[in-house]
Amino acid sequence: MGRILIKGAVKREKGCMYYVDGAGNVCEAKMARGGKKKKKAKK
Repeated sequence: MGRILIKGAVKREKGCMYYVDGAGNVCEAKMARGGKKKKKAKK
């Protein structure tokens, strides 16, 4: 599990995930959600 090093260092946005990459930078990625059902293709 992650640790909080500095509270309030990053302003978070709803629907985004934040992580620390290999170089030590804080990165933001859009979170994937359930998705939409695909419609059947017409023949």
